[in-house]
Amino acid sequence: MFEVVFLGTSASAPSIQRGLSANMVLYREYRFLIDCGEGTQRQILRSGLGFKRLNKILLTHGHLDHILGLGGLASTFSRWEAIDSMEIYGSRSTLSRVKDLLLKVVLRTDKLTLKLKFIPLKPGLILQDNTFQLSAFPVTHRGADCYGFLFKEKVRRPFLNDKAAALGVPIGPERRRLVAGKAVTLADGRIIQPDEVLGPAIPGAKLVFVGDTGHTNDLVEVAQNADALIIEATYLEAEADMARRFGHITAAQAARLAREANVYRLYLTHLSRRYHEQDVLNEAQTIFPNTVVARDFDRIKVARERL
Repeated sequence: MFEVVFLGTSASAPSIQRGLSANMVLYREYRFLIDCGEGTQRQILRSGLGFKRLNKILLTHGHLDHILGLGGLASTFSRWEAIDSMEIYGSRSTLSRVKDLLLKVVLRTDKLTLKLKFIPLKPGLILQDNTFQLSAFPVTHRGADCYGFLFKEKVRRPFLNDKAAALGVPIGPERRRLVAGKAVTLADGRIIQPDEVLGPAIPGAKLVFVGDTGHTNDLVEVAQNADALIIEATYLEAEADMARRFGHITAAQAARLAREANVYRLYLTHLSRRYHEQDVLNEAQTIFPNTVVARDFDRIKVARERL
């Protein structure tokens, strides 16, 4: 199960109720900050999340409303030493802009107390462990090299303790080997196969995060059967031409993507100050009823909703 905290849900400029783009994804010991608009560190503090273990930053693209908060965050970390290193993931063009911000403006010193690691993104796997994987995929927006992120739990098979006990498998390394899919030989010479003590495969949760995008037709495959799709809704359909001109989509387009991709729940973010939240929600729910308009500090849990 993934947890998402929306820290900033406004488009381009903050409003009284909404900060600029920033989101936290939590999974086990991992904490991923997706985008870091102006004021993000204050939003992190207001949310109660704090800075602990916040060392992985995922950037969808290099526009200022998505990266400008990195300056303040890095400055705080370098002075307080709350975090000793930051891994910043982004496209090459995004990282070039971030390096200028951090190294030429904010942290202008040869002796950095904060270790910065700039990691260029490309489509495909970013990292994984035994339980989940994080991947990047290309997104069409203004400029080059924009990315979305796919968080996906791996398929798991529950360990059947009763069956293991009945077969005489002792508690300890033998059971760990079976969970890992490896056969074990017991003291009496019997060989126990994993299939004898593992239950049916259970799919994991799937979370798809899209920042700014001007098209949805290239997102259907990656969003297919997602338990949660988080995506922008900067415009309403009445101004679809303007959305297209500025490389954004409408609430209706996001809803049509969710319907076509058989998404379980749609979360809309990156809202323009020109619209009322209810109008955005109404437009999307007419097409895809299971839609939520995210607000700053909303927290959601993303679990596997359908087997």
